Amino acid sequence: MNALLAACGGFLLAILWMDLIFDTQVLGKPRENGALPESVLASIAAYYRRATTDSQPMSRLIAAVMGLAVLGSAVALFAGGGALLPRLLALTLVLGPTALAAIRVVPNAVRLGARQDDLATQTSLARGICRDHLICLAGVAAFLAVEFMSY
Repeated sequence: MNALLAACGGFLLAILWMDLIFDTQVLGKPRENGALPESVLASIAAYYRRATTDSQPMSRLIAAVMGLAVLGSAVALFAGGGALLPRLLALTLVLGPTALAAIRVVPNAVRLGARQDDLATQTSLARGICRDHLICLAGVAAFLAVEFMSY
């Protein structure tokens, strides 16, 4: 079970890394009239349009891996062996980023990818997605560490 959960964590870490390649364009960028430069917003929005709307099989795969990681961690918590604390910690660490992605990141990424909001709102969405992805990165990396320590 640990190998499967570690594989899920590794996959999710790789996806977050790809997202952050685009997200980090918001860091250190000055605002022009309350918004990020158009070139930055266009780059990030185009990525999220491709990643969320135009690539349905892949986005479903990501959701499935998140679900598998949560389900597998829950099963390991109740049916696994070894110390209880690492199993509880693993579930908590993967559940947080999964919930954040479902509740806030994905809807915001879809909205940003549509580019129907004003530039100030798109800037807020882009900055929020970056912040949320950094939080998810920490959670998934810690989840992966717990899984590797459980070998």
